[in-house]
Amino acid sequence: MSRKPQGRKTVIIIPARYESSRFPGKPLALIRGIPMIGQVILRAKKVPGVSVVAVATDDLRIAEAATAFKAEVVMTRPDHRSGTDRIAEAAALMGLSSDTLVINCQGDQPLLPVEAVTELINAHLAHPEWPMSTLIYRISDPAEIPDPKHVKVVLDRSGRALYFSRSPIPCYRDGGEDLTYYKHLGIYGYFPPFLRLFSDLPTGPLEAAEKLEQLRA
Repeated sequence: MSRKPQGRKTVIIIPARYESSRFPGKPLALIRGIPMIGQVILRAKKVPGVSVVAVATDDLRIAEAATAFKAEVVMTRPDHRSGTDRIAEAAALMGLSSDTLVINCQGDQPLLPVEAVTELINAHLAHPEWPMSTLIYRISDPAEIPDPKHVKVVLDRSGRALYFSRSPIPCYRDGGEDLTYYKHLGIYGYFPPFLRLFSDLPTGPLEAAEKLEQLRA
């Protein structure tokens, strides 16, 4: 595994909110006696080279749980459009320098893949010109392809994302045996200048339709 390039700090910020139309209080749901947000924090702390693990939230109950697991807590506004917008505010409140790599790990990922996050960090630090990075993997379960809960992505030949959708993409018109689909794993990397730009952008029609913040980028 490659070493982290010198001179740049990396922080993980976990956006978490209590209110949810599908599962209110999800970050506090107990998994083997530990709240979900605690599970995410514990795994985030295993990622090598990370100087700070913080939770960005607008809820004191989540803040209290995060503090119990020794995460830094940043209280943010309740009206953010997405987790990335919440992280943009948190990064500003934390006073992060423009060359600090910010990793967004979702508050509902108790099985946070430590090795994959490490690979994302190393790749982004090696390419600081990237405005935003994220993780994908090839779908092996055919049931996930039509399921809108599983976000699919199509790529160009260089590995750059062309589009994300809850629908099956690409559409293989003629079918076939070797049909490749990629699933998006909602973990992102960015630097503070991009976060400021992102949070200033309006919500576009595709982001609004798919309810996918990455389509704003």
